[in-house]
Amino acid sequence: MSYMVKAGHRAPAQGAPITPDPTLPRVCVIGAGSSGITAAKALYGARVPFECYEQGPVVGGNWVYDNPNGSSACYDTLEINTSCPRMAYSDFAMPQDYPAYAMHHQVAAYFRDYVEHFGFGDRLTFSTTVDRVDRGADGRWSVTVTGPDGTRTEEFDAVVVATGHHWDARWPEPAYPGTFDGQQIHSHDYRNADQLKGRDVVVVGAGNSAMDIAVAAAECARSASISQRRGEWVLRKFLLGRPSDQIALPAWLPWWVTSARLAFGAALSGNVAKLGLPQPTHRPGQSHPVQSEGIRDALRSGRLTPRPGIERLDGDRVVFVDGSSAPADLIVWATGYRVSFPFLDPDLLSVEDNDLPLWKRTVHPDLPGLYFVGLLQPVGAVMPLAEAQGAWIAETVRGDYVAPDDTEVRAQMTREDQLYKKRFYKSARHTMEVDFDHYLWELGRERRRGARRASAAVAESVRPG
Repeated sequence: MSYMVKAGHRAPAQGAPITPDPTLPRVCVIGAGSSGITAAKALYGARVPFECYEQGPVVGGNWVYDNPNGSSACYDTLEINTSCPRMAYSDFAMPQDYPAYAMHHQVAAYFRDYVEHFGFGDRLTFSTTVDRVDRGADGRWSVTVTGPDGTRTEEFDAVVVATGHHWDARWPEPAYPGTFDGQQIHSHDYRNADQLKGRDVVVVGAGNSAMDIAVAAAECARSASISQRRGEWVLRKFLLGRPSDQIALPAWLPWWVTSARLAFGAALSGNVAKLGLPQPTHRPGQSHPVQSEGIRDALRSGRLTPRPGIERLDGDRVVFVDGSSAPADLIVWATGYRVSFPFLDPDLLSVEDNDLPLWKRTVHPDLPGLYFVGLLQPVGAVMPLAEAQGAWIAETVRGDYVAPDDTEVRAQMTREDQLYKKRFYKSARHTMEVDFDHYLWELGRERRRGARRASAAVAESVRPG
């Protein structure tokens, strides 16, 4: 059935510390956000020696408001877009007193509790930045870090990149023509409505952050506009009296079923194009879902003015492609993020237009020992998928999982990449899309196959000659 973590799904707290096995490969985990901590937990439970470096002083990454690591895009009204039972790690249900869609501070607390519950907090190294990751001729990895005790380089057999993809702000390229006298910020730098009060605000974008910030501007700005070049289907978070994502079907069903579910949700939610936003030119299942409970009221009230795409900037005004204009002393560019890895040499790994094909969104076949966790954009939450990826990596490192041959890996990677790109309209925000339930089901199936291959390899190695 579809993924759903219930109240009773909480493993016992870890008792005695787990001692790593020095005979196993040594692993470096980069980042202690929602993806890094679940990868670290999997390695810890598998007795794999590892180091986990986090540039901030706490776990939680993007969900920590004003995170001192400087990379968090969290703002004061941020809440999850996936309901708690569909976002929680499989063995650690969210608290029963949480609302259906938890607020950012509740999510951050949940991550802290997760680390404490499973007892691996002392294995995380905070306030430490990964400067460089280099691959040696022997296939091992040199990781250079800078922390409170200075800079040092350590050797690892594998590296797990869990830095996320919501930190390197993408601004319009090329920039819009004209000059602007006011302030311009990216949504990554937005924290609360105090930045909007009493101002003429234009929010540019059609994603979840754009919706949230536009709703906040409608409540407190002198004037508020939202500019969109293309329309999106904006779903409600509740349908038929329950969280909309809990209306789910078995994971093995084909994508068209998920697409039909999204279309059903869009139909019940109502088309925001009737309120002045652009008419979507794609079907609901052909883009990453956008959710907002407040955007419709903001548009109906007249407090938020819908605008088309921008033509140019003109001093204290923004001019749109339909010839209209709006006063502005603040533009908020909710224009997404770049996928980048500043600690990896571009000659080793480069990403163009956010496109980095990976096998199961985890493995780069040309770089053995380099893994990515959480570098995907599911129709659902990242956390359970990152958990499955982390468990898979731990199995691989221990030798409990064996991959198919290289030809099959590359063939699967190509098929999966092409399949998902056909499902969604071409955009930098759709280069990492996966179907949440089907991804979990398919990865689980591959892990079982790999376990059988590993067992067969062991049996073959001990067979008398």
